Amino acid sequence: MSFRLFPKAPKFFEFFREQNRIIVEAATVLNTIVLDYGDCDVRCQMINRLEADGDELNRTISQLLSTTFITPIDREDIHLINSSQETIINNIQAISNRIGVYEFTRMRFPAQRMVSNVKDMATAIGVLLGMLENKGEVVGTVGQVKHQKKECEMLLLSGLGELYDNPNPSPAEVMEIIKWTHVYDRIDKAFHRTWQLAKAIEGIVLKNA
Repeated sequence: MSFRLFPKAPKFFEFFREQNRIIVEAATVLNTIVLDYGDCDVRCQMINRLEADGDELNRTISQLLSTTFITPIDREDIHLINSSQETIINNIQAISNRIGVYEFTRMRFPAQRMVSNVKDMATAIGVLLGMLENKGEVVGTVGQVKHQKKECEMLLLSGLGELYDNPNPSPAEVMEIIKWTHVYDRIDKAFHRTWQLAKAIEGIVLKNA
């Protein structure tokens, strides 16, 4: 009769994949919002529910980490992945909430393209997590995420330049500038945090090679 000296370690990678699934779903809904502004309230509520699911999963991972003796990768790396994915879903929620509250009459192309890139970058994070679990080669996927991050940076500058290319804005135009600046700021946070997570996963893979 066999026995286990230590309890079976929680399947952290399964939790990570579920976190990523939530992020990708939320980013997909956000992408739908910026492409088709109809039913914005309903879609924003969908993202709020997804964020709540992600928040609960974040707490579950944190609690398990605090009570688990043996982990598949270093504890600080599990914490980093968990907290980073939580921040990304929070940023996506912040973008959708601002779009919902501000009631824009149209969506701007830089925002549409950056949100599409955030969705693709989040999908790539799921690929990287699989490579981390299975000790795969991550360089190509990290390069893809880096390319999308750079495109987002150029789009952000273009979008901000477009906003401020008006020497004498009316009061209504000033309000529009302020609103879009807030939205762009959150999109900026979303794609940079996703890129930072991609780099972090690359480092964890190298450390565990």
